[in-house]
Formats: sequence, C-alpha cells, structure tokens
Amino acid sequence: MAVQFHRPHALIDTPTHYCPGCPHGIVHRLVAESIDELGVEGKTVGIAPVGCSVTAYNYFNCDMIQAPHGRAPAVATGVKRALPDSLVFSYQGDGDLIAIGTAEAVHSATRGENITIIFINNAIYGMTGGQMAPTSLPGQVTQTTPYGRDVHYSGYPIRVCELLSTLDGVALAQRVTIDTVPHVREAKKAIKKAFEYQLAGKGFTIVEVVSSCPTNWGLSPVDALQWLRDNMLPYYPLGVYKDIGEEAAK
Repeated sequence: MAVQFHRPHALIDTPTHYCPGCPHGIVHRLVAESIDELGVEGKTVGIAPVGCSVTAYNYFNCDMIQAPHGRAPAVATGVKRALPDSLVFSYQGDGDLIAIGTAEAVHSATRGENITIIFINNAIYGMTGGQMAPTSLPGQVTQTTPYGRDVHYSGYPIRVCELLSTLDGVALAQRVTIDTVPHVREAKKAIKKAFEYQLAGKGFTIVEVVSSCPTNWGLSPVDALQWLRDNMLPYYPLGVYKDIGEEAAK
C-alpha cells in the first residue's frame, strides 16, 4: 500500500511536551514540510528562544540555537550575516517577540535583515502560567488581569503584522491561523513563501500564526478554537499586510 501521509524528514520522531490541543505541533510540521520541500535541511538554522518553544531543538532535524528571552532576532541576525547562504528562522511567542523582544524584532525588521520569524500569537504568556501578554485582548481575563485587561491601565494589544508592515525592510508580513484544514494549508503556503523570499535575499519576513492556548485559556481544545474564531480573529484579521512580490507585480 502506498504511503499517503508521513512525517517530514525535518521533524524528529519524538513525543511532544506541548499541552493537549496545543497548535505548536501543527506549526512545527508546516515549518518542517517547507524545509523538506525546499531541500534546505542541511543549511537551515532555527533559533529557539524562551517560551513554550524553548525546547524546539528537540523537534527540528536541523541545527538549532537557544537564545535568551526576546533575543532570537538578534541571534538570527548574527547567524545569517555569518552564514548568508543558510536559511535562518526564529520561532517565537507573543511574550518573547513583542514584550521583552520588541526592540530586536522591530530593528531587525527595519534593517531588512534577511531572516524569517514564525510568530505564534495566542494572546497570553503560555509557559509561565497565563499572564497578560502584549497581544491579550481588551477585557481578556488572565492570571495578571483577573477582571479583564483594562486598556486604560495596560494599553491596547499590539497588532504585530500591521506594525512591522510599515517598515521598509520588511519583504513579507502575513497573518494566518490553523483552526481549519483550509487555514492550515494557507499557513503552509505563507511559511514556505517566507522561506523562499529569504533564500532569494528579499529581506525580513514574518508569518504570524493566530493560535489557541487551551490550558491557560481554561478551555477544551475544541472550545479554544471557537474562542479564537469568535474573539481573536475579529481583532487580528487574517491576511497579507505586506508582500513586495505582489506589490511589484501590480
């Protein structure tokens, strides 16, 4: 019988430490499939910072580097400049990327560093127990906002793709999600395109994946995906926010 579905070679065959229903496994697979299809496993370097993805080096069958909290874009920049022919990606959550790592993300983007960021936006700090993140929604209950996020006190959530798309060094900024099969396929296309742009030397690329966190949201995996649809997607609309390839074709 012919094999119709198999594990990507760039994804290590090992049990996952992620919580039940966590979408990280889906996104890991999409990254690994893209690496396989592009034939670049041997020259790929992934950056795993602090957060739920802190042990991503256990899952990707490529060179991996551990970065301090928020510093993955800086580490990725150093690797890419030292090894310009490599494919370099960071895999970051919202607390890592846009809280402690805001400066690294923004300045690597505005410099047009030829790296790719896979950004997981689940509107909460996952690894450390469910505190408010820069992407937590107005009124969202977290461990540090038991009465809901008060925008007059904590400010408004940061829309990362909209922010970075204003910078000249950005080649691709796209927001996707993984709640349905069609959306998973769209996410895969975005990740692969980001890698292709990097390999072509077009500049900084970021794919934001709107995700769920069933454990810290206090919901079942199925209910968490519905909460994502009802609450996150209206605030974080899916779409392409910048694509220099599409702009050039107009």
